[in-house]
Amino acid sequence: DVQLQASGGGSAQAGGSLRLSCAASGFGREAYNIGWFRRAPGKERETVACISSSDGSTHYNYDVKGRFTISIDNAKNTAYLQMNSLKPEDTGVYYCAAVPGLLYLRVGAAEYDYWGQGTQVTVSS
Repeated sequence: DVQLQASGGGSAQAGGSLRLSCAASGFGREAYNIGWFRRAPGKERETVACISSSDGSTHYNYDVKGRFTISIDNAKNTAYLQMNSLKPEDTGVYYCAAVPGLLYLRVGAAEYDYWGQGTQVTVSS
């Protein structure tokens, strides 16, 4: 069974940084995509960033581009989301998700099969 364990959420001041981790298990040698998604209070879930384990290709939500960096350590089967220059509007519950395959980088939440538990990120002004 594929399992995802997200960690690293917390509170930060605007302009600060946090790093989220997502440990994946159950994929074996199969290539997969990892995505980070968030749901802000009163808003729908949105894509934050995605990465392919096979070639490292990435996709970012326009609002986080240049501030957030997604990366993956294939030896540890762990993806990271480094969040810098945080803004209050980054507040929300962040979820990591995964889907097997390497044909193309999936960027929509509906394309992801496996989900970890959410981790709260709170940014104060």
